[in-house]
Amino acid sequence: MAEWLSRTELLIGAEGIERLSKARVAVFGIGGVGGYVVEALARSGVGMLDLIDNDRVCESNLNRQIIATRSSIGKYKVEAARDRILDIYPEAVVKIYKTFYLPETADTFDFTQFDYVVDAIDTITGKIQLVVQAQKAGTPIISAMGAGNKLDPAAFCVADIYQTSVCPLAKVMRRELKKRGITHLKVVYSKEQAMTPQYKEFQEKDSNSQFPENGENAAGKKRITGSIAFVPSAAGLVMAGEVVRDLIHSHCHQPEAMHCQIPLP
Repeated sequence: MAEWLSRTELLIGAEGIERLSKARVAVFGIGGVGGYVVEALARSGVGMLDLIDNDRVCESNLNRQIIATRSSIGKYKVEAARDRILDIYPEAVVKIYKTFYLPETADTFDFTQFDYVVDAIDTITGKIQLVVQAQKAGTPIISAMGAGNKLDPAAFCVADIYQTSVCPLAKVMRRELKKRGITHLKVVYSKEQAMTPQYKEFQEKDSNSQFPENGENAAGKKRITGSIAFVPSAAGLVMAGEVVRDLIHSHCHQPEAMHCQIPLP
């Protein structure tokens, strides 16, 4: 075992380290939430990571995205994340995909090759397709609900989608997944009521903006939400913790049961 994982081994043992080193996890969306998922998975010793996102780092990402630094502005987010991973864990196998996950790009990915899927994207059509595709393949998936316009990192909770409340995105997902016969989905969501931003809409000013003048990008995003450093990061770390524990405790493609119906302390 590498020295840098010695403290982790004290918690999960040599067998846990071995399982993580052989695990392959796909993270869809390398932003405020997904970037922290990737960081924690790499530092936990997950040996194979697939990173999917088509955005580039821009200045407005500096307030909350771990991959965003002055030197990474303009780089593809998947490239910035890959470079961080390999600087931490040089032996890791990292595959990057410069694409948005949408129904029309879904066939690019064989979900049977993944041990776990992380949904950290924010387009509803993409999120639904991710869940459908992962469950069809029998691959565990965890999905992030809304983290924008929030200020309380302690309000995040791990639950089944059908046991969520408050979150508007979760409400839409419940309705759409029920239509498709999806009976369960592990999610991380916030019980905090969303704040009202001090503006209605604005457009990114930099040249790498993902919001052109018509207010909509290729992934269908229309509105920018308020964000802060400690909220999406908290959601991402909670998600990574779920993935790591499920991978350690599962001998097959069956995630650990939901264990939290109340906000984390």
